[in-house]
Amino acid sequence: MPRVLCTRGEIRLLTLVAPAKVNLYLAVGQRRPDGYHDLTTVFQALELADVVRVDPDDSFSVTYEPDLGIPRGEDLVSLVSMALAQRLGRELQGAFTVYKRIPAAGGLGGGSSDAAATIVALCAMWGVPAETPEVVDVARAVGADVAFFLVGGTALYTGRGDTLVRRLPDPGLDVVVINPGEPVPTAAAYAAFDRLLLPPAPPVEPLLGALASTGTNIGGLLFDNLTEASTGMVPSVGGALAFLRSEPGVLGAEMAGSGSTVFALCPTPEVASSIAEKARDRGWWSAVTRTSPSGARIVRTEEGDAWLG
Repeated sequence: MPRVLCTRGEIRLLTLVAPAKVNLYLAVGQRRPDGYHDLTTVFQALELADVVRVDPDDSFSVTYEPDLGIPRGEDLVSLVSMALAQRLGRELQGAFTVYKRIPAAGGLGGGSSDAAATIVALCAMWGVPAETPEVVDVARAVGADVAFFLVGGTALYTGRGDTLVRRLPDPGLDVVVINPGEPVPTAAAYAAFDRLLLPPAPPVEPLLGALASTGTNIGGLLFDNLTEASTGMVPSVGGALAFLRSEPGVLGAEMAGSGSTVFALCPTPEVASSIAEKARDRGWWSAVTRTSPSGARIVRTEEGDAWLG
């Protein structure tokens, strides 16, 4: 988890990256008394990312480019800012501008990653380590996968998807992501999942072993037991996934979270680029990216300082 204490002078302007994620493995279990489901998942951060810029000298505000149409104060950046300020007893300040590159409501975790980047920025402004237990508690309370984006990389999580079991090696693979343009409501996907009679999920251990062994076929071990529920609700997601699985060179393909984005692991950026172009020809949003070992982090200040996470 990155330490984000200011190294010199006052912070005047921060630029952060907020990475997308996919789930290399997602096994949804029983509904819990708190309304969530037990999860076992392997998160994988991507180089595809939103950009968050913060001017600490301005009064608190949050702007999205483009605007997402979320009522003021109800977006995750606003919610996590207010929650963290209250928990740490700090005065909330700073103009946050979120430049969206990750499709909203697509299973790539963009909103949660933006929230994690906000936590990193506020911790830098206040001189608080981001791994402080109070900070992590706020992250987990705001969103189940926000805590992952503070860690990033490749990691096994359980609980609601908010309990880190261990970090894993970054597979270092090229990735193509496709969104067919029809959203999958997360709550509805989980409700549909609860109505299905599905076989037990395969164990996660083969994937963990593959990640630890260079050259093992990780793509053949991708798994997401929400896929049937989501594709049943939004058939275009199933169509996009079938397209990926039929493309030559693809190492493996699966849905991202509850959808509607799907992704494929590719052996080279050329294979990923070719698939992305074919997807755009079909009218789908697509992007070529790569797995990333990092989470939400500051990449520069106004003075050009480097911030390593």
